[in-house]
Amino acid sequence: MTIRLRAPRRLLAAATASALALSLAACGGTTKDSASDSGDAKAGGNASANPNAPLKKGLKLAFLPKQVNNPYETIVDNAGIAAAKEFGGEAKEVGPSDASASSQVSYINTLVQQRHDAILIAANDENAVCGPLKQARAKKIKIVAYDSDTNPDCRDVFINQASSEEIGRSEVKLLAEQIGSEGEIAILSATANATNQNTWIKFMQDELKKPEYSKMKLVKVAYGDDDDQKSFQQTQGLLQAYPNLKGIISPTTVGIAAAARYISGSKYKGKVALTGLGTPDQMRKFVKDGTVKGFELWDPKNLGYLAAYAAAALSSGQITGAEGEKFKAGKLGERTIGANGEVILGPPTVFDAKNIDQYHF
Repeated sequence: MTIRLRAPRRLLAAATASALALSLAACGGTTKDSASDSGDAKAGGNASANPNAPLKKGLKLAFLPKQVNNPYETIVDNAGIAAAKEFGGEAKEVGPSDASASSQVSYINTLVQQRHDAILIAANDENAVCGPLKQARAKKIKIVAYDSDTNPDCRDVFINQASSEEIGRSEVKLLAEQIGSEGEIAILSATANATNQNTWIKFMQDELKKPEYSKMKLVKVAYGDDDDQKSFQQTQGLLQAYPNLKGIISPTTVGIAAAARYISGSKYKGKVALTGLGTPDQMRKFVKDGTVKGFELWDPKNLGYLAAYAAAALSSGQITGAEGEKFKAGKLGERTIGANGEVILGPPTVFDAKNIDQYHF
């Protein structure tokens, strides 16, 4: 899901930033606007971390989701906005109504002009947003990727829902249990460039190579672009094009809900299995009417909450994004930054008829 940074480069960046911090201290410091505007991703200044530094008050955070009308990302962002109030900051959500590769660029540019302390982004495309994000870091604005990563050179940390490998492999296992590990299957993804989707799919494809799945065949990866109507139509198209299809994996909350809606009112209900990533409130009726036997997800509220605290820790100098650094994330407790600036929320939860009424989000 991510490209590993070379350790020497990170050390060099830290050393350079430390020297810069010392020289600026002698002349009274700097501001976001007076920082170098070279566009170098490392110009954001990864100074030495001070884990004992207090969280700054009045921090301005902005959540930039893939699209503002995505119900899953609304849950994530609202939780992050609420978390900001806990540490005396303020946060907002802004973003495009479509999930195209370049749709987030103009919003990043505007947030830079508004001098936010941190931009939190769920990237539609890992590279399309890199140019403006590097400009933001050059102005001392911290960048937190969440849900869907950017190129690692373009952000400080990535808040990952769960291990990407664990998500991808568990999706295959869930579907295999439902179809007896036999038959043609398809994947209904979001956009073709979504970092998280593509990484999960890579691990799904690898999992399918195992001997126990030798009778399962992936016949198609379709893209609904995180659009409800297009995902609905793509589901219909898959079932018409592959009459022997036994199951669909849709690792996107928009896609799985649209697919479930189509299957629930069609002749395929009870014949074609569906699993993926969705919210309990969104999928409850489809579990109860037998369309879906089981699906999974993490708590999106905790994802937004953790992202907000990571942004605050970065903006306050408690962390720089280096592996091994720790920070406190409110009710979620202490968290440790892993390799390549990644912080993992935790393992996903499987929802089915037995437990779905215990969850409300």
